Amino acid sequence: MSTFTIVLIVISVILIAAIIVLIFLGKKAEKKRDEQQAQLEAAAQTVSMLIIDKGTRRLKDAGLPEMVINNTPKYLRRSKVPVVKAKVGPKIMTLMCDADVFPLIPVKKEVKATVSGIYITGVKGLRGSLETPQKKKGFFARMRDKANQK
Repeated sequence: MSTFTIVLIVISVILIAAIIVLIFLGKKAEKKRDEQQAQLEAAAQTVSMLIIDKGTRRLKDAGLPEMVINNTPKYLRRSKVPVVKAKVGPKIMTLMCDADVFPLIPVKKEVKATVSGIYITGVKGLRGSLETPQKKKGFFARMRDKANQK
């Protein structure tokens, strides 16, 4: 056997082992995510709130309780999270939001939100339906539109 075939065999064995490890880690992470999702759904409440402000801010600058920041892993503390400032009853609260729900939240309007702790998992319009924002066009779609206009 030549050295080229031996190197090829070794590389293929390493790749196969890496794929098997990634499959097992993926299944483990999926089970963990399902358990967390079940806990969120068990603690969910429907609350009507007036949205004051929304934006993506760093975890430290978001105005969340100190306990939330302390329980977050150190490598995630500098990451940006979607944050919503809302008036829930007489209190003004800062809430984190699901990334899928964040674009649907209207500012300065009243909504009925599904909240689990300080995490907004769903939003419905209190008076009428919510407007879905238009999806941003990609680079090539914009260039295609410009070319068609000329």
